[in-house]
Amino acid sequence: FSLDASGVAGFFGGEEAITAMATVHLYRGRRWLGWYNSPGSYTIAKEFGRISRSRFWSGLFPGSNHDPAIAFKLDVKTGPKYVASRSGTVMQQTGHFAHLLTQGTDDATPLSLPATRTTTNSRISIVTVPEIAYHNLLVQTMSYHHAVFASFPILVSITTCIFSALYADWYCFAMILLGIISSGVTCFIIGSGVLDIETVKKPAEGSPPGDGILLMQNGVIILKGKEKDVNAITKGKFSLKLKGAPEYTAIGLCSLLLEVQFLLQLLLIPQGLLIGQIMFLTSVVASWAYNSFLASLDNEKLQRKLFCETIKLHESAILGFNAGTRTSMAAFTCFVLCENLPRPLKDIEPMKILLEFLPNETPVWQKWREQVVAQVEKEENDTSIFQPGNVNLSGLNSNEQTLLVTLLQDAKDAYDGYI
Repeated sequence: FSLDASGVAGFFGGEEAITAMATVHLYRGRRWLGWYNSPGSYTIAKEFGRISRSRFWSGLFPGSNHDPAIAFKLDVKTGPKYVASRSGTVMQQTGHFAHLLTQGTDDATPLSLPATRTTTNSRISIVTVPEIAYHNLLVQTMSYHHAVFASFPILVSITTCIFSALYADWYCFAMILLGIISSGVTCFIIGSGVLDIETVKKPAEGSPPGDGILLMQNGVIILKGKEKDVNAITKGKFSLKLKGAPEYTAIGLCSLLLEVQFLLQLLLIPQGLLIGQIMFLTSVVASWAYNSFLASLDNEKLQRKLFCETIKLHESAILGFNAGTRTSMAAFTCFVLCENLPRPLKDIEPMKILLEFLPNETPVWQKWREQVVAQVEKEENDTSIFQPGNVNLSGLNSNEQTLLVTLLQDAKDAYDGYI
């Protein structure tokens, strides 16, 4: 009886191995902990071999060349639309960090704004972006606690390698040892890259504050801070600087080693003894279990945690609110963005902010927006003017008047929650 696991080892657990390798830059010291007989060598080689850029490597690993940050899923998502309230900047798509922020603001426990009625729960998050010292900015990686889990596949791989030698199965011994070496070297070379934050660090002199909004389908994130600091969120992304740029020959050699390992496994594992094949399969399964554990972690959550810790954006700087309607959300956002600004307002146009949320051009919505702008233009903490008696209802039929009264109540709820 012969157990032929050689054909499976190169493909089995390939996706898990790729995802696990993508965490190598997120954990401190992770590059030293790849010394185990990882499965999926062929899949890993094909995925990361395309980082290398030369005619030779393109022939071995065909396909479009990946930027390292994209290959390791550090810059693959786009964020929502951003509208700056002071500078007038409009970005239809923002960067990877804006996407991460939209996924993390839900963690804060929201306060409910007064709501006379509820149509759709609209989430409002106010993020006060801290002062970022770009000259001394180092990406903070996760702690060493993960090393405890990494010891499991390493010990299993070494133990099975020793047992294969004790049973004089030199074929399986050599293949397990080659798997340990190829995985360890690849993890070390790839993990030696330097993770950094790339953004517009020096905006034009005299730029206004970077206050603005990130517009989501059922919510909004209000950003408040200096232009250079807000840029880290709206225009920022991770950059990964690997050695040997731009050809990345070392990455190509590691990928080639993984392919050689796969081919040798096909040839030599069937020549081994049954006990050696069992040892080989045991090491592969143990390594697959560890890779699956790493793959099960929320990669975006880890990236978000690293980003927030790096720029020192603490949970206390994020306030969350729930509005009962989109009209309340729009009005509340307008009040917050115009907070503490001298009246009459000069550098901000509340009407443009409202149009981003509610661009309807019917007479009812026009009158509603005019009334909200009139309230914003007044001195803060002044009495509300959202009573129907303060609005010119001429030109509206009875149904439109009823609708306007309802919308004005939404705005009043937002104003009561704001003050």
